[in-house]
Amino acid sequence: MAERLLISALKGGKDTKSIILNRKKMKKIPSALEKLPGLKNLDLQNNLILSVCPEISTLTQLTALNLGNNLIEEVPEEMKHLISLKKLHLFGNRICRFAPGACDGLQNLILLNLNNNELTQLPQEVSRLKSLTYLSINYNRLASIPIELCFLEDLSELQLNYNQLICIPEEIKFLKKLKTLFLVRNNIEVLPEGLCDLKKLRMLDIAGNIIQIFPPRFQNLKLREFYCEGNPLFLKQPVIAVQQEDVWSLKEIASRFVMNQLEEKNPFLMHAIEQYPQVRNIISQGKKCVICGKSFFTMWLECVQFVPPSKNWLVSRNLELVPLRTLICSYKCFNRRGHNIFGIAEV
Repeated sequence: MAERLLISALKGGKDTKSIILNRKKMKKIPSALEKLPGLKNLDLQNNLILSVCPEISTLTQLTALNLGNNLIEEVPEEMKHLISLKKLHLFGNRICRFAPGACDGLQNLILLNLNNNELTQLPQEVSRLKSLTYLSINYNRLASIPIELCFLEDLSELQLNYNQLICIPEEIKFLKKLKTLFLVRNNIEVLPEGLCDLKKLRMLDIAGNIIQIFPPRFQNLKLREFYCEGNPLFLKQPVIAVQQEDVWSLKEIASRFVMNQLEEKNPFLMHAIEQYPQVRNIISQGKKCVICGKSFFTMWLECVQFVPPSKNWLVSRNLELVPLRTLICSYKCFNRRGHNIFGIAEV
């Protein structure tokens, strides 16, 4: 049946550029496709296809392939032969894995749609999709995303709604061209500080997670739209802190001295520090007190600062104040805090 349908679609002969066979109850891809090496567009969505036939490997000029709403269980290895492919739709299947090598030849792929599948993880090989601009993996079962995904330099839009994500890697900061990020209905507790380095990010939707507080530089994002309803954000409520003595370790005292001297560009220390990579590594983990502005190494107290959302953001109706993670170096500075900074109570 599938072969007859294909033959009836081949009236244009070997020069046929596009074939659309939707809703034909096809259970396999016609092997006669190998007779069409110049095919550019193949649309076989809404069928009953279980797997991809080996003959599809001959379609090296194919630029768009739509296999959405079928019964496919893996991203097949044959994909690596489609070296001209730019758009790949695999939504609405039963995909739970990538075959080894499936990403190898997809150097020109711009769009990948894997919505409504059963993926629990992505392979590290996803980093080989060097030209990928749009990636959508909504309604899957992803518990994490590989760091390698964050090295797709051309990625502009990333959709990961309705998964089981717990966190986002700090390496997301390398997605310098990212403009749109959807993380709706996951289990994310904390957004990485690296997110604040995404200077081109314009739309962020994190609705329906379990986020309470945002990274310190979050307010610097140049967002146009920001949605966060359904998160248990910290509210502006005072918390009483038990006064403690500021007792610092020798490492803390030395680290604070070195970091603050480097802030003042002490030439002796700037020269000496180059000779001690271990020390450089320690002070690179330093933090800055929001009250006194001085550097410190060990976090004394994590606080929350409430600021109004940027006037340039289109935000959720219920978002009046944005809770930002704020670090304070000592109890002395905690006592000097402003009316918008509160300690975070231990539960």
